[in-house]
Amino acid sequence: MPLNPSKNLKKFYSIGEVAEMFGVTETLLRFWEKEFPTIQPRKSGRNVRQYTQEDIDEIRVIHNMVKVRGMKLAAARTAIAKNRSKENTTTELMNKLQEIRSELLAIKKELETIA
Repeated sequence: MPLNPSKNLKKFYSIGEVAEMFGVTETLLRFWEKEFPTIQPRKSGRNVRQYTQEDIDEIRVIHNMVKVRGMKLAAARTAIAKNRSKENTTTELMNKLQEIRSELLAIKKELETIA
């Protein structure tokens, strides 16, 4: 079976890697762990946090609500509690739109170099 390059083979991510993914500090991630009990990274023998893809997906939803959409933490907790599937769908849609925007900007830049 050929290797699928789009599939992520990594099982665990360090707090530094996750912080870099979202452009936030490690301190903020630890704070969100306290505020949102759904984020529960595994801790190794020396209390080093190891985030799974599920943890990252949860952080993506919270990041979208708090940092991108500007919601307060209490409002984000309430929205997630009321309708988790809606927030997951909204976050997926926002991520897809950002990817499309990046692709379009890259195409525009290429077209500008041709003209």
